Amino acid sequence: MATLRPFRAFRPKPAFAAEVAAKPYDVLNSDEARAEVQGHPLSFLHIGKPEVDLDPAIDIHDPQVYDKGRENLQKLIADGVLLEDASPCMYLYAQTMGEHTQYGLVGCAAVEEYWNDTIKKHEFTRKDKEEDRCNHVRVTNAHTGPIFLTYPDQAEIDAIVDGVRATPPVTDHVAPDGIRHQTWVIDGADVINRLQELFAAVPNLYVADGHHRSAAAAIVGRERAQANPSHTGKEEYNFFLAVLFPAGQLRIMDYNRVVKDLNGLDEAAFMAKLGERFAITPADGAVFPPRKGSFGMYMNGKWYQLEAEAALNDNPDPVERLDVAIMQNHILGPLLGIADPRTDKRIDFVGGIRGLGELERRVDSGEMKVAFSMHPTSINELMAIADAGQVMPPKSTWFEPKLRDGLFVHFLD
Repeated sequence: MATLRPFRAFRPKPAFAAEVAAKPYDVLNSDEARAEVQGHPLSFLHIGKPEVDLDPAIDIHDPQVYDKGRENLQKLIADGVLLEDASPCMYLYAQTMGEHTQYGLVGCAAVEEYWNDTIKKHEFTRKDKEEDRCNHVRVTNAHTGPIFLTYPDQAEIDAIVDGVRATPPVTDHVAPDGIRHQTWVIDGADVINRLQELFAAVPNLYVADGHHRSAAAAIVGRERAQANPSHTGKEEYNFFLAVLFPAGQLRIMDYNRVVKDLNGLDEAAFMAKLGERFAITPADGAVFPPRKGSFGMYMNGKWYQLEAEAALNDNPDPVERLDVAIMQNHILGPLLGIADPRTDKRIDFVGGIRGLGELERRVDSGEMKVAFSMHPTSINELMAIADAGQVMPPKSTWFEPKLRDGLFVHFLD
């Protein structure tokens, strides 16, 4: 049984939506965010990454940073840029990237369902990143960026969404990166009640993107409950901001690897060892792997297509047969000496949105020695692993387009 709860969102006035909407805090580093906010005083990066308004020398976890985020959020409200809805609503949020559009329902998911695993996770979280987002929630008293959840497709939910999107959106803008963002308000009691009934019949929701945000929302929600002697379970802190997309609409892009050296091997020795478990075929150009178990490799100005032996693809363990696990367990670890890709400085990861040309650039520049292009992990693989109570290897999924912060804000009281 899953919860989707209406809430009174703070939303930008339609005239300000394009200026307010901003990339998530974890997509940009501090320097990139400072550059992005130049000439954009309403950008929600002033809330998501408030260090942009402070001395660059400051530690991004300094209490002043979180205080500045709260100050900036309150200023947007005081200046009338963000307005609160008069009654609890749900919302529809559409993103269009090229020819692809996905439609997500915006509401609040339940903290308790995070803890009891009704909301399933597929990644480990890092405590330092959890604490950063916890402090942001504690100090701003708000969920300022939505968690990206998914669920198995439901025909009646789709039909309701189709009805909503047939009406004019309340905001509609194309961001500088070419992604179109549209929002609708769902304020009819009958529709809201029916959506709640339909989600109550959905066994599980899945965190697609936003594991640290969801963990922070759950941790702070539990803190608030424990500190409140009159706790009832109905308070706003028991719920967190989320956008719920049907799984069939989502796109996962490739998440590619680049490595600095061959771990002491010369090129011939590396290719010989690689050939023990993979068929290697020279390619005429860049290789986007056409199927699961297939990989591209770029080294010394040449592309190759790699095909894993059948036994690696037939592993009964849903994690071990992931392409990212095959890459880690049979190339990166044993051949290139990268035991922990989370911490090893010899490896870097390149989201598919940057294209295969970025892999060539990193190798041709001499910065990296070899690059591997990956076939994207599927949403079905993600859900199967979450259902099995397991976690994916690091950097398994790259979702596009990214949700924008600032279009909806949920306060904890």
